[in-house]
Amino acid sequence: MPAYSRSARAARALVGFRAAVAPLAAALALCSLSPQASALSKRDQAAVDALSQRMQSAEARYQSALVKIRNADPTGRQDSDAALEDMEDVIAACLKQKGCAPSTMLAGYKRLLKANADSVANTDEDAEDAGQLDSDGLAADVPEAARAAALLSDDGQRFVKMVQYNPAVQAGIRRWLTDLRGPLMQSYDNYQYMRQLMWPEFQRAGLPEALLFGIMAKESNGRVHSTSRVGAAGPLQFMFATGKRFGLGDDGSGFDTRYDPKQSAQAAAEYLNERLGQLNNSIEMSLAAYNGGEGRALRINNASGGRNFWDESVYNQFPAETRDYVPMVVAAAWLFLHPREYGLNFPKVDSKLAQLRLNRPSSIYELTICMGGSGSRDGYMRALRNLNPRYQADSYLSAGTTLNATTRMVSLYNRWCVQGKRADLARTLVASDANSAIVRTGPLTVLPASNAGEDGTVAYAGTSAAAVPTTVATGRPAPAPKPEPKKKATPKDYKIQRGDTLTDVARKFSCDTRALAKANGLKAPRYAVKPGQRIKLSGCGD
Repeated sequence: MPAYSRSARAARALVGFRAAVAPLAAALALCSLSPQASALSKRDQAAVDALSQRMQSAEARYQSALVKIRNADPTGRQDSDAALEDMEDVIAACLKQKGCAPSTMLAGYKRLLKANADSVANTDEDAEDAGQLDSDGLAADVPEAARAAALLSDDGQRFVKMVQYNPAVQAGIRRWLTDLRGPLMQSYDNYQYMRQLMWPEFQRAGLPEALLFGIMAKESNGRVHSTSRVGAAGPLQFMFATGKRFGLGDDGSGFDTRYDPKQSAQAAAEYLNERLGQLNNSIEMSLAAYNGGEGRALRINNASGGRNFWDESVYNQFPAETRDYVPMVVAAAWLFLHPREYGLNFPKVDSKLAQLRLNRPSSIYELTICMGGSGSRDGYMRALRNLNPRYQADSYLSAGTTLNATTRMVSLYNRWCVQGKRADLARTLVASDANSAIVRTGPLTVLPASNAGEDGTVAYAGTSAAAVPTTVATGRPAPAPKPEPKKKATPKDYKIQRGDTLTDVARKFSCDTRALAKANGLKAPRYAVKPGQRIKLSGCGD
């Protein structure tokens, strides 16, 4: 077997460990907080020794599995999974066993992580030597497990210590795991595509990533074009005035940057740090301000002498919406940190960002169809929209336009969307017009047989028409159809009718949606129009 093939397979298998290893890293990080007993009975000591032996045995099995994987042995993955499961059982037993020192288990696990990281690095070197690095970045960098451990030991544990895990939060977790399980999973999926844009802004501000996820899940489920009935907009739902204070709004091109994931995350981080500074570093009170108004939160805080959100005298002064909002955000953040504990299996998303350059005019709708759903349960429309908030899904973009995407999307685009049957089918489906399905017919007649030609056609009024049945009433041919009137030239303007959208108008008059919006000063991404409004049909074809 060629070296590059063996190393690539090993790298792919090792990267597959990330999802399985991360929950164990999280559990071990939490275990490090457990107290140790000073004295043990013989029975307890024997139980602790047995757990240590089980952990050592599992570690040895895992090391052997790495060797099998490097040698492309298909049983390697099964052995490694079994070893990890045994480690999880040991950790669970250690938490319940008096005198069990999680730090000892953590030391063994650190050796395991190092072995995994070294193995991935070695396979990367082999692949480079053979000139065959994985195009999707599968044989790449540090295992996710290391990040998961750091998340829980530093960033995540700080969040856990700053909030209360009380019955209200538990009720929120129950709701996310039952009626709202679908939106929670969608929120995670959407967030993973935008994570590289949003999370660095919170990281620079010293705020927990879990807090960012919790707010986004509750506010918008990770849909950047979300708007509320009161005018809040974007993935983190900024009101216009508040957004303006923190640098959000019209960027001069008609685009409202409240819809931009990176800029909205930066503004949210600044806003929350401002609130935390005013509200005794309380996450709950800062969230109450985020939802219920910073002025109200500050007044309640000052009047109460800085009491916690859960104090009755504070809690009851906030509206019902805010009393629901705060525990739901904390609950979503808690699940983000502890998915395995609650039986959650968040989807794995290939979110490595890349630039996609259109080879021919297209729209996000068309790209969604031709790319298909390979590697994504719900397809790529939401991801494309979230990464490109300036564009409407049905707006045609010219060839040469560059879109934000992922390496996977770029690969699928080049395979399916540039040319071929699927590309043509996608274009046909997007261009289809339901009105063209309506067939308009009238009474059909036939001319006398004496007028028939040798080919069975009949001449009438200077035309040739196929023979058709005579009318029952007279047996005479119907009058010749009137010629189609010449198509009228495109008018200079148009009055918006009830139910019209700018896209509807663009289709009706063969206009480019963005050019039409620009000519009329309409702001992206909504391009809102009202009934009775007159718009100029600038740049529309005849």
